[in-house]
Amino acid sequence: MQHAPFPARGSYADGFEPVARTFAEALARGAEIGAALSVYQRGVQVVDLWGGLADTTTGRAWERDTRIVVFSVTKGLAAMGMHLLADRGVFDWDEPVATYWPELGQRGKHAISVRTLLNHRAGLPYLDVPLSLRDCIDPARAGHVLGALERQAPAWRPGEEQGYHALTYGLYLSELFARLAGEPLGPFLERELFQVVGSDARLGTPASEDSRQATLYVPSTRERLLELARDALLAGSSPEMRIMRDAFSRKSLVRRAFTNPSPGPRGLQAYADVEVRRAALAWASATASADGIARAYLPFASDGRFGDAQLFSRGSLAPVYRRQSWSPRDLLLKKPLGWSQGFLKEERQTFSPNPESFGHAGMGGALGWCDPTAELCIGYVMNRMDGRVRSPRALALCRSLYECEPLCGS
Repeated sequence: MQHAPFPARGSYADGFEPVARTFAEALARGAEIGAALSVYQRGVQVVDLWGGLADTTTGRAWERDTRIVVFSVTKGLAAMGMHLLADRGVFDWDEPVATYWPELGQRGKHAISVRTLLNHRAGLPYLDVPLSLRDCIDPARAGHVLGALERQAPAWRPGEEQGYHALTYGLYLSELFARLAGEPLGPFLERELFQVVGSDARLGTPASEDSRQATLYVPSTRERLLELARDALLAGSSPEMRIMRDAFSRKSLVRRAFTNPSPGPRGLQAYADVEVRRAALAWASATASADGIARAYLPFASDGRFGDAQLFSRGSLAPVYRRQSWSPRDLLLKKPLGWSQGFLKEERQTFSPNPESFGHAGMGGALGWCDPTAELCIGYVMNRMDGRVRSPRALALCRSLYECEPLCGS
């Protein structure tokens, strides 16, 4: 292993200099405040880098085990729980959700299958009943939230369109999972997956982890607009620009899908609050280190194996490698992309040149990604959120990773 180039810390295996250099350069030019990158190939860690500050006020350094809220990377972790249940025969992907959750079968939702729901084709990207983030973490409001889910009518005929269920994905999945497993998603994932593979990811982060938590830095609306304007000048119209434009229309799908449940006046910063981190919001509230994310994907990159253990039946993950749902223009994200049983299948192999790869990116830049062809797992976290749907820093790391000698031709 080689020592990380300044100002990064950590190490990397021979042949992985390009990605180590890209990571260090982002720190050196101030693009990152604090960040970490972990990469495994064939079950062996080949990149273990971190650097910068976890908190600018105190000057606390970012350490190898520093954790941060990872936003929609959470969705990929939540999908892992569903795959564990499916592999154990608890449910069938093509069975209607209403089979397991009868009250959901009203107002045109009776035929929505589990696969349709997790592939963002259920027509349920928003809720008509206004909810707050506080409603979703208050046990006394659980019945109110549940009623909003069950009474919601689809925005389109289920299965006929695809539109990213940015927030509702986690609400529907959490209730379905609890009914299937007889327990909440967070404790199940910790016991059945995270502890098994040595991942520090948590959905519902305990107080014992607070000292490792980095401070989140969210761009202002002005900063986001400046980033998008600069991108537009360089490359023309982008999905981010189209999303931002639609967000100003009160009745647009984008506005309704991304703002309810409302985080309140503090916006995305509210997701870093202690009480939100304690909750298990399956669309955004998981916390993890970069290594914790990468390790969670280890069995998904090796046909369900972890070490000598077979955590998933051989071949059971193969359907995820193929793109199950695809849209040339997702109704919410305004670009071509697809899904496979809860995992993102990116357009034009954005994070990997191999079409079998999958995972989930998070708002602001965090990434959990898996490439079963190269047997590669990637975890990337940072505390300076980018205002774009796909962080240029994350994309640069992925590009440089596949330029590394051990992956050339993978």
